[in-house]
Amino acid sequence: MASKKYSTCKIQIEKETKEKMVSDIKNYFLKERDEELGDLAANFILDFFLEDLAPHIYNQGVYDSYKYMGERTEDLLEIIKS
Repeated sequence: MASKKYSTCKIQIEKETKEKMVSDIKNYFLKERDEELGDLAANFILDFFLEDLAPHIYNQGVYDSYKYMGERTEDLLEIIKS
């Protein structure tokens, strides 16, 4: 059975923000793993996170917000009923 790929839009990030994220990845690897990454490797890691992991994290955030708002709506309905 083939895995289902979610249809997602590519996340657009401003150039300055992407440069900062790449720098943060390079600093993390240097500090935590004592590995020096180049810009290309850090860009590949960032692309992996944005393309493969970020959609799942985003969808979980949307679900959590939906659930939270549903619970608050139920609270309001209980107030109205009383």
